[in-house]
Amino acid sequence: MATQTNPDMLVGILRDTVVALVRRDGPDLSARQLGVFLTVYLTDGPHTVRGLAAELNVSKPAITRALDRLGELDLARRKVDPMDRRSVLVQRTLKGAAFLRDMRTIMAQAEQQAHENPPAPAAEPMEAANAPRRVG
Repeated sequence: MATQTNPDMLVGILRDTVVALVRRDGPDLSARQLGVFLTVYLTDGPHTVRGLAAELNVSKPAITRALDRLGELDLARRKVDPMDRRSVLVQRTLKGAAFLRDMRTIMAQAEQQAHENPPAPAAEPMEAANAPRRVG
């Protein structure tokens, strides 16, 4: 029987994954860099700076900065499109594929831990908890 995954559990899995990525030796990516990386690796290409900017709804300079960092870490590389020299293609790398494989392993471990130790229900936000209650 499959175990149900609720939103609190998903947020916990995301938290545990991000914490594990930050703690390990290896690249520490921002949310934007991680979004670009995952888009390049999990969606069909070819990927261009223009296309990534449109898909993620951010500016081309923001994509360029993220790709600069991914390039420094050898997680992705840019190459001029031989069919249209005005366009730049974003390519996957072996090191990027290994990073994705590690990330999948970390997420699977976080998911297993979450199913073994489900999170307590989320607490009410402070504003709601401290708001005056109507009586009557």
